[in-house]
Amino acid sequence: MSIFGKIMSAIFGHAAGATPAGGGTTAGAGAPAGGAATPSAAPAQTVDVAPILDKAVAAHHEKLEWRTSIVDLMKALDIDSSLAARKELAKELGYTGDTNDSASMNVWLHKQVMAKHAANGGKLPPEIKH
Repeated sequence: MSIFGKIMSAIFGHAAGATPAGGGTTAGAGAPAGGAATPSAAPAQTVDVAPILDKAVAAHHEKLEWRTSIVDLMKALDIDSSLAARKELAKELGYTGDTNDSASMNVWLHKQVMAKHAANGGKLPPEIKH
């Protein structure tokens, strides 16, 4: 499974038995841009991402800022957050910048991952720009 697929599965898989946020469904949840893999079943409901990630963060013994950091988001989900893994994620998502400029790449990755969550039925907190 791709790194992006693991992220999506970790979030949308946790919500499989949960009550949909807002009680509604989303139409047109399709494959993300850049040819990245998606979970085998596209979410048929809106998933409130914040409580899932907040619960994942609470299970760790360090302060993780998933709302602003791709590294912390990956750590919260127990996904390899090494530079090599982030470079692979960048490749999956079609990053065209310099992968040796990890700060710029990380900002781009976080924004892309949040945008793809929103595009696939994820409800994000209002402070997250996507």
